[in-house]
Amino acid sequence: MLPPKVTIEIDEKAIQDQIEKQIQSQVHHQQLLADINMLSEITCMSVRYLEDEILPDPRVKLHERRRNRKRWWLYKPTIEAIANIVDEWQ
Repeated sequence: MLPPKVTIEIDEKAIQDQIEKQIQSQVHHQQLLADINMLSEITCMSVRYLEDEILPDPRVKLHERRRNRKRWWLYKPTIEAIANIVDEWQ
């Protein structure tokens, strides 16, 4: 009797995508500051929507830092504040 033949196919693109996703996840956990473009990428919200609806909220404004005309937000507390705002939408 012949032993069963086992073949393994590896989807290298899927593995690479998963690795990149995990790396991005780890980078975001260690992030100190975020600018408007990063917040837009993280939340999947447009810059304009963030400017109009999210950033004026006092819970987010509390974490805003400015230098000249540039603005940053403390990453972790800002993400938590945005999550709280979005949770209220339910």
